[in-house]
Amino acid sequence: MAESVSDSVKGGNNKNHGIENLISARKALKVSLEKSKSLALALERAGPRLDDINQRLPSLEAAVRPIRADKDALVAVGGHINRAVGPAAAVLKVFDAVHGLEKSLLSDPRNDLPGYLSVLKRLEEALRFLGDNCGLAIQWLEDIVEYLEDNRMADEKYLLNLKKSLKGLRELENGEVEIRLDGGLLDAALDKLESDFRKLLTENSVPLPMSSPSTLGQQACIAPSPLPVSVIHKLQAILGRLIANNRFDKCISVYVEVRSSNVRASLQALDLDYLEISIAEFNDVQSIEGYIAQWGRHLEFAVKHLFEAEYNLCNDVFERMGKDIWMGCFAKIAAQAGMLAFLQFGKTVTESKKDPIKLLKLLDIFASLNKLRTDFNRLFGGAACVEIQNLTRDLINRVINGAAEIFGELLTQVELQRQIPPPPDGSVPRLVSFITEYCNKLLGDDYKPVLTQVLVIHRSWKHEKFQEKLLVNEVLKIVKAIEQNLETWLKAYDDTTLSHFFAMNNHCHLYKSLKGTKLGDLLGDSWLREHEQYKDYYSTIFFRDSWGKIPSHLSREGLIMFSGGRASARDLVKKRLKAFNDALDDVYKKQSNWVILDKDLREKTSQLITQAIAPIYRSYMQNYGALVEQEASSGKYAKYTVETLEKMLGSLFQPKPGRYGSFKGRSPAGKFDNGMADLRRTASAVV
Repeated sequence: MAESVSDSVKGGNNKNHGIENLISARKALKVSLEKSKSLALALERAGPRLDDINQRLPSLEAAVRPIRADKDALVAVGGHINRAVGPAAAVLKVFDAVHGLEKSLLSDPRNDLPGYLSVLKRLEEALRFLGDNCGLAIQWLEDIVEYLEDNRMADEKYLLNLKKSLKGLRELENGEVEIRLDGGLLDAALDKLESDFRKLLTENSVPLPMSSPSTLGQQACIAPSPLPVSVIHKLQAILGRLIANNRFDKCISVYVEVRSSNVRASLQALDLDYLEISIAEFNDVQSIEGYIAQWGRHLEFAVKHLFEAEYNLCNDVFERMGKDIWMGCFAKIAAQAGMLAFLQFGKTVTESKKDPIKLLKLLDIFASLNKLRTDFNRLFGGAACVEIQNLTRDLINRVINGAAEIFGELLTQVELQRQIPPPPDGSVPRLVSFITEYCNKLLGDDYKPVLTQVLVIHRSWKHEKFQEKLLVNEVLKIVKAIEQNLETWLKAYDDTTLSHFFAMNNHCHLYKSLKGTKLGDLLGDSWLREHEQYKDYYSTIFFRDSWGKIPSHLSREGLIMFSGGRASARDLVKKRLKAFNDALDDVYKKQSNWVILDKDLREKTSQLITQAIAPIYRSYMQNYGALVEQEASSGKYAKYTVETLEKMLGSLFQPKPGRYGSFKGRSPAGKFDNGMADLRRTASAVV
């Protein structure tokens, strides 16, 4: 019974255990079913991917196929690959950084110049790194290819493609770094800096305001640097980067272009067209005489104010580059802005025909250059200004040689005029009036020191010593030659009266024109008094031998008592009036074209003649005019009224308009006619 119970219990337990197993199996089956469903779903989803993999397998196989080495060989080449990948990765990283600077470098530098320059400097450093390491990376890659080829670790076609790629990289590596690595970003940035450099210069380069032309050269101050300090600092900062990138020549070109243009704009207000006059455009120096004085003032203004300022500014802007650099820059500005034109004009003057007035103009040029000698030596004394130095030296040589030659020929030329006939009007020859005033100019305070210096230099070139009295003695010789010319001309007249008239005119001129002058003081009072006395002497003889004889025809002899009757008296008055008229007309006709240039002498002579004739004629007509005035032919004898006679005599010896030149000459556009306009001319110098 116990067993039955036990069996019964055991049977019940077994039954229960079976149910549990069944439940577990059911659960397991259920889980398996769910897994099967999931797997089926996954397989369903993986189908397209498997198809894709299946499609890619050929290409992957082809990619792997070139490497046919075993595992040990691939492990050996790994080190080579790692060494090449390191530099290549660094290069790529920096290359990415370069492109990161693009936005900043393509912006306007003026928005933040210091920041822009800082970014540009980073670009330069990056490009230097790339330039230094690209070659290394390429070399390592070439080593890998060589290793693969030597160990037959890759397909030949694959290796050929690698070699072709590396060859292209090497060719780029041998080209311009900027184009190779930054796509032209550095060039674009530098172009922007150049543009900013030009803008800064242009916007701050303002033509210097011109003073009144009459005050040019009188300013005591020197023009300050024409650019603000802040602008100069910006220019220097830009220059630093441009020079670091081999853009220095372009910087100089831009600077010279802008600054020389600015100087030319300043000079335009001075109207310097005359500097372009060629030697073919004028026959003698008188045609441009007025321009030479302007030339001296304009040159002084340009040197002391414009070129001085440019000299200082070049020093300020380019001082960090050394003196040779900024002096070369200044030399180009001076040459392009007009300095060469100033010197060429002076040379043109020296090439004109020899002329006494040219001597004075050459002395003016020398005085202007000598006044600026210190400035020239300082501004244009460097090796960069050799062209200006050569032109200046050549001009000074031409001026000194030309002036000394003309001065040395003056005496000879005056003597050569002696063979020319004297003036037919008995006036002062233009040669005489010109030379006396000319010698006074040479001895004056303006020209004597300059001419002396020129002669000293000229003598020193010939290794001759200059004698202190050379200038004075030469002038005295010229005056003596003039006196000898007068004596020769005096004897050349066929008409003795005209000869005396000529002598009166010229002795008066020598006395009056030289009294109180430098030349007159040099000649002395006794010399002057001698000519005054000669003037009075010849005046007396002239009057006596011509006009002084005319009143004698109005004699009253035989008319006082009408002893012969009225008819006889009338005939006698007619005869004497006719003789008076004939004598008067003859002298007047002969002397109506004679000229006295000196106003005082002319008025005195005319008054002397009038007073000697008019009162006698008036008295004669008052007493005896009635005897002939009532006849029909009275006009034949009573030919003149007293008023007509006085007016006629008072009009004598007047200068003819335009006949006589002056020492001062005319305006630059006109001609100067002084009788010595060309030392090679002789025929018109006296007349």
